Amino acid sequence: MPGISRRQILAGSAAVAAAAAIPRNAFAATKLRFADVTTADAPRSLALTNIFAKEMGADYEFQGYFGSTLFKQGTELVAVQRGNLEMAMLPPSDFAKQAAEFDILGAAYVVRDADHLNRIFESDIGDEFRKIAREKLKVEILAPAYYGARHVNLKGSKKIAKPEDLAGVKLRMPGGESWQFLGKAIGANPVAMDYAEVYTGLQTSAIDAQDNPLPNDKLMKFYEVTNQIVLTGHNIGFGLLLIGSSVFDKLTEAEQTRMREVAKKAFAWSTAEYIKQERELIGFFKEKGLDVYEPDVNAFRDYAQKQYVSSPLSASWPKGMLERINKV
Repeated sequence: MPGISRRQILAGSAAVAAAAAIPRNAFAATKLRFADVTTADAPRSLALTNIFAKEMGADYEFQGYFGSTLFKQGTELVAVQRGNLEMAMLPPSDFAKQAAEFDILGAAYVVRDADHLNRIFESDIGDEFRKIAREKLKVEILAPAYYGARHVNLKGSKKIAKPEDLAGVKLRMPGGESWQFLGKAIGANPVAMDYAEVYTGLQTSAIDAQDNPLPNDKLMKFYEVTNQIVLTGHNIGFGLLLIGSSVFDKLTEAEQTRMREVAKKAFAWSTAEYIKQERELIGFFKEKGLDVYEPDVNAFRDYAQKQYVSSPLSASWPKGMLERINKV
């Protein structure tokens, strides 16, 4: 075999030196495929495309797939774990399928509002949930994203001041044990029904009430077939932005920190948008003739948490976690 000439050695050295001099962003960007069930124009979606993606810069190629166009709802976590997806936004119930400790975050009145949500994840409690996600699920939680508070929207003129006033009220809830128990935990008689059937269900009195954030009530026009909205705020809708550990661990510590901070900044904007919508919609529903008022929220909270503590559903909750979250 002929030897390597001095010219070949010099050429190879020059090529290595040239490659080292190329700026990082000249190489292929880190692909970040993201999937979510909501629409591309939702505030949380705009936060990702208009703030997160832009501020992360050219080193990252953010590809957003909204409206379950890439993966069906409920399959995103497994897709991330298998490397078929890099990022997703999931509610705690999806995390709880593989790490039951997360179930507490979806229970009634555990997370109280957007500010409480942020304080939970900025505390050592948030650190614990991030550790569970990392060790059990192989994903990294970047930041929580607030969607809105769920309130009871019902027919009739009977005032609802405390949980006992909902006794016998047929409240539509999504299917599944956790959702059905949520309806029971605020004093109602939960009825499983598909979301698309709720309007007709209210219209025909198959159900007496439904619960959703105010923006959903407007979008689905539930105000046309109901008479009042009771601002129970019994459940805070939120998602957790996650990224696969296999992707996150390849980043430098500085880049990991920057990604967390950019995600927080993005969702601070979307949270403000959701809260603005919620405030404005109270006036909208009143203009439509609905009675909108706040019940004895403390009575609802005390009743609900007693229901959970005495239920098998709380067996998976980390010991002392409810008390710690309540103190945050």
